[in-house]
Amino acid sequence: QVQLVESGGGLVQPGGSLRLSCTASGSISGFNTMGWHRQAPGKLRELVATITNNGRTNYADSVKDRFIISRDYAQNTVYLQMNSLKPEDTAVYSCYIYQNLKRLQSWGQGTQVTVSS
Repeated sequence: QVQLVESGGGLVQPGGSLRLSCTASGSISGFNTMGWHRQAPGKLRELVATITNNGRTNYADSVKDRFIISRDYAQNTVYLQMNSLKPEDTAVYSCYIYQNLKRLQSWGQGTQVTVSS
């Protein structure tokens, strides 16, 4: 099975930056999308950003121009660089990989991001 291990969450002040990392391991096909969701207490899960195996990216309107998603293809690692953080960015951030041909989505454990002064 595919495993995803996340790191980088924590407490940061408004206006600060944080970088999340997530590395997938196991048998992973080349046609895939990696990305990040977030969910705050009492809120619906929100798709934050995605990146395909050929580098196409997509961002939620709430984070565009502040967050940058990137990949290390050799390491099957996805990053989320979060800049100009706001309190409303506070949430549990979860990474995933979706393998197109297998129709299989795998999730990381989630990491807490708290933006507060």
